[in-house]
Amino acid sequence: MDTFIIATNNEKKLLELNRILNPMGITSQTARQAGICLDNIEETGTTFEENARIKARAAFILTGKPSIADDSGLMVDALNGAPGVYTARYSGENATDKSNIEKLLYEMRDKPQADRTAHFVTTICCILNDGTEIIATGKCTGTIGFEPIGNGGFGYDPIFMTRDGKSFAQLSADEKDKISHRGNAIRQLKKKLEKCIKSEEI
Repeated sequence: MDTFIIATNNEKKLLELNRILNPMGITSQTARQAGICLDNIEETGTTFEENARIKARAAFILTGKPSIADDSGLMVDALNGAPGVYTARYSGENATDKSNIEKLLYEMRDKPQADRTAHFVTTICCILNDGTEIIATGKCTGTIGFEPIGNGGFGYDPIFMTRDGKSFAQLSADEKDKISHRGNAIRQLKKKLEKCIKSEEI
């Protein structure tokens, strides 16, 4: 099977995808590893699915190879679903993980535990060699912590608390894969890809 282009330069996202896709015999590489630049691709969609499709389509057109892109976000109930599609740039154009976390904690500063519910969402768009498009979505429910905890993960992981009281940043890679929004979306993608592969073999 061809190498899949992952429309991201985030090495940690690539690792998460590879842990689940590699057992299927699928290898992947980031856009940068493939020698293309997607930095100028504007995520103009108003939903995670639209943004994932924009990135996957751009990678597919530029490389001619099957491409996968995801758009993920944190949706906080007390903030009417914010940051949502603006998750990565919540604190401004030059946002960092640290500045995003600081802004979110500030916005939630007066919220009691009962009002700190939130969920992560990942939508993946996969475009195969023949242009077939596969969409997969995964979610993970939790709460927003009162301070960053843990040294693992990335993004908002240190303040996203799971049902067992640990932050995403405290979980091992395997533990996170089993419950995370991205892990759930990738498993759904895996099932859909397997169906496509089997149909090609018939």
